Amino acid sequence: MNRRNRLAAIVAGAATAVVAALSAGFLLSPNAGAQDVSAQAQALWTNPNTAAARWVAQNPNDSRANMIRDRIAETPAGTWFTQTNPTGGIAAQVSAVVDGAAAAGAAPIMVVYNIPNRDCGGASGGGASSHEVYRGWIDQIAAQIDGPAYIILEPDVIAHDCYNSTERAQINASLSYAAQKLNAADPAVKVYIDAGNSAWLTPSVAGSRLQAAGIQNADGFSLNVSNYRTTEESTAWANQVRGIVGSGKTAVIDTSRNGNGPLNPPNPNDWCDPPGRAIGKFPTTATGVAGIDAYLWVKLPGEADGCAGAAGQFIPDLAYQLANNAGSGWPGQVEPTDPITSDDPTSDDPTSDDPTTGGPSGDCTVHIDTVSSWNGGWQGKVSMTADEAVNGWTVSWTWPGGQSIQSSWNAQVTTSGSTVTAKDVGWNAAVGAGQTKELFGFVASGSAADFDVSC
Repeated sequence: MNRRNRLAAIVAGAATAVVAALSAGFLLSPNAGAQDVSAQAQALWTNPNTAAARWVAQNPNDSRANMIRDRIAETPAGTWFTQTNPTGGIAAQVSAVVDGAAAAGAAPIMVVYNIPNRDCGGASGGGASSHEVYRGWIDQIAAQIDGPAYIILEPDVIAHDCYNSTERAQINASLSYAAQKLNAADPAVKVYIDAGNSAWLTPSVAGSRLQAAGIQNADGFSLNVSNYRTTEESTAWANQVRGIVGSGKTAVIDTSRNGNGPLNPPNPNDWCDPPGRAIGKFPTTATGVAGIDAYLWVKLPGEADGCAGAAGQFIPDLAYQLANNAGSGWPGQVEPTDPITSDDPTSDDPTSDDPTTGGPSGDCTVHIDTVSSWNGGWQGKVSMTADEAVNGWTVSWTWPGGQSIQSSWNAQVTTSGSTVTAKDVGWNAAVGAGQTKELFGFVASGSAADFDVSC
């Protein structure tokens, strides 16, 4: 059976299974409807065999499982191809993804990541043994592609500066070869050479390097892969780069972990598993923004950058925090974790003037706990234990040792000297009687502190 006939059989079998399931009265999972908010022009494939999906299946009774399942494991995200000779061979690995996506009537997000001296020998180091081997590897991938796919080509490689002129020339030749070969695999394929992120290269440098890497053979470029720059900042940067490489070239933005933007102010771990981040916009190919083909989840949320764990290692706590920090409104059009900057007591805060929601209605205790710490800073969380039901809260404390909040999420936070005052943001206003609930999180300077205060 040739490849197209085999794929047709897979799709037909899947359709029959769907009809049978509906006839039996089965319901879609609660997350299935979440994709509708993105008004996708092209359905994107959710790989059922990611590390997050496997962890959820193995730990169904874990308190974090539902959040990780609904917001990460069931969201379309990238499949990374990182080994020259994986178990079973690269052709079989690619074929499994292409066939799985075809059966679902969706396009896979594929990340090609195997350039020689990958990541300059850093946390994600490795790659093919030579450029000749690499191009043969690309040939094997291209031979298995049949149907639509969004292909991200070699994250970070053009942004790195560890290569000498000879190495850079070899890399550029391989990138150009890969873009041309993969694009020719099927008319529905879209290939994007990665360009780093808006905090790494200036638009002029990125544009020049993309041109040298053969962007004429690609549909465009990707940016913010595995990073945390906001979608708005990334869009503005992408348009500047397009002004250099040509407006006919488009871009895709990795929104997998940029819901809270970058850690502010940056610290040495700004790019490497920084605390307090959140998943961003749901993947979609209908962005409504000229020149931006898609918001994609390229990096897999919950898989470490190399600081919280080995690069690529799935860490449930990391996944849970990213998902939970997005707030109850995710995946709506307005991210609920956008910082609230107004300190005006006459602003439109719904709890400001309502005496029925102005604060805790009974005895309670507020807990400040350390989540993680580093030299000169730390991440904390604030929880409340309520004896009676609370509907709207304002909590306040005084730092014991000169600490200072640098950023926060899920609360309106103001400071006066060493005193911190925080108010709910509406969706997190309620705390049940007898319940202990995490209210919000923050990043602070100074030494880490754990203590309780009365409401």
